Amino acid sequence: MSIKKQTSLGQIKISDAAIAVLAGGAVIECYGVVGMTSQQVLKDGFYELLKKENYTKGVIVKNKPEGLEVDLYLVVSYGVKVSEVVNEVQKRVKYTLEKALNMDVLAVNVHVQGIKVVE
Repeated sequence: MSIKKQTSLGQIKISDAAIAVLAGGAVIECYGVVGMTSQQVLKDGFYELLKKENYTKGVIVKNKPEGLEVDLYLVVSYGVKVSEVVNEVQKRVKYTLEKALNMDVLAVNVHVQGIKVVE
């Protein structure tokens, strides 16, 4: 599913993968975020950190008539206040997507998959 907009010059289509890369880039810039993870658990409850080209596996975009709903799966750093990191991620992703797409973002749901000690 993708976003379709009609302009005076023609039609614009934005794929969910492009939106996921935008959201993933905004997440990684936030303090306290170690990385994005896939929403699927590997064996024994471990999660694989995704590289930049695989952010689409850690972001789920739902296009609703009222706007976008985004689910993010990430790992945070040990020793940071998780609620503050999540709040910052939500604000930054919402701002980035609304500015880039000129579309309302209804919800940014953050799923913290783990906490990692960073040296």
